[in-house]
Amino acid sequence: MLKADFHIHTKYSMDSENTPEDIIARCQEIGINCVTIADHDAVEGALELQKMSPFKVIVAEEVLTFSGEVMGMFITERIASGIPIEEAIDRIHSMNGLVAIPHPFDPLRGLRLSTADFHKLAPKIDIIEVFNARCRVNSAAIKAKEFAKKYNLAMTGGSDAHTIREIGNVTVNLDDFRTPQEFLASLQRATIEGKRASPFVHLNSTISKIKKSF
Repeated sequence: MLKADFHIHTKYSMDSENTPEDIIARCQEIGINCVTIADHDAVEGALELQKMSPFKVIVAEEVLTFSGEVMGMFITERIASGIPIEEAIDRIHSMNGLVAIPHPFDPLRGLRLSTADFHKLAPKIDIIEVFNARCRVNSAAIKAKEFAKKYNLAMTGGSDAHTIREIGNVTVNLDDFRTPQEFLASLQRATIEGKRASPFVHLNSTISKIKKSF
């Protein structure tokens, strides 16, 4: 059985300073043995951590499209930001990756699509993130679950950790897997639990972003 956090950032994101070593130490401290590293517009951190980690690491990226962020999971190379969402989805699938939509209904960070357009995309989506610890609005999680159930999409969750102490705020308990398709099957039987992060974590991200700008 795996205890996973499927949304973590490293120092390769513009708003995080998490090192691979610190991420590993934190996960071992709290019993997490599977993570998704999903940096903003980068895969270096995920690839680096995958090589050195004693536990399972999914290489992912949060790609900023014209319509908001899309997470490509099980990818092998970076996808450039500033592209149409349909192109990002096609690029992810071309690498035999999975398309996940992080915090889809978050008022500040959700997809900038009409309801009709989002529903049209459903056949190309594999996973919906239904619990993001940084999302403060409960209705966003409810809408995400309803959307996933309507289209029989796999559901996942993550801390969206930009700081070390956030890791593990949301965890997913699931059976082990070897391939993306086994991962999807495991998610269908998984359980998600956790808590929301303090609103002050966004301040830490802003500070990191300012520091890196210099």
